[in-house]
Amino acid sequence: MAHRLEAYRSRRRRLLPDDSQSALPFLGGESAGEQHDDPEGGSNGSAAPRVLARHRRREHVEISILQSELDFSAAEDAALHPQQAQSGLIPVADLSERFRAGMLDTAFLLLAYLAFLVLFGSLGGQFSFGRADTVVYLVTFFLFYAQYFALFTVFGGATPGMRLRGLDIISFNGSAPTPAQLLWRSFGYLVSAGTLSLGFLWSLWDDDHLTWQDRISQTYVTSSSAIASSEGSASHLSGDAVSHS
Repeated sequence: MAHRLEAYRSRRRRLLPDDSQSALPFLGGESAGEQHDDPEGGSNGSAAPRVLARHRRREHVEISILQSELDFSAAEDAALHPQQAQSGLIPVADLSERFRAGMLDTAFLLLAYLAFLVLFGSLGGQFSFGRADTVVYLVTFFLFYAQYFALFTVFGGATPGMRLRGLDIISFNGSAPTPAQLLWRSFGYLVSAGTLSLGFLWSLWDDDHLTWQDRISQTYVTSSSAIASSEGSASHLSGDAVSHS
């Protein structure tokens, strides 16, 4: 009986396929990710396990946390001292020279205003000193002041007092002022005078001795001789560069 049962089991194993349990899918995926391509160009594993195995690789990136400190002192100095931010720029004219030029401009402005009043009286105008008349005189003088500085600054580049004292206007970067800067400077004159001359007195406390019109227009007053010497040194340096090249 035992021999017949053993023979039956042998015949059954030969006739029936192997019904043993296959490997788990995720175990096959891990092994497939480690398989190599066969010689015929095919792949022993699927593409998905290969992608998963590639993403499971760890990459180590080293980042240095040591960083040099940023230096903002140069930018702050450039904002506070615009004409001294770059070496070789033309210095600001002395306060005494600018004061003398201002006195000359004031004298010319008063003479022009007196000439206007004389002309007004000669044409039959009546003068009175009431409160309303005083306001009219002040407003008229302020209009003369605005026209005086606007016309000579925008069209002449400097006022007559500056010309007589050998002064000129230049931008913060050392170049000639643009028409837009000259317009802003003429507007700055109105602001400085309209605040009871506080914009002019501001130069006494300013670190660079600049007035409000200087700050508004990004220009300042300097001597014409300093501009000429700066242009001469610049041309000399360019000539040396050309000769060396």
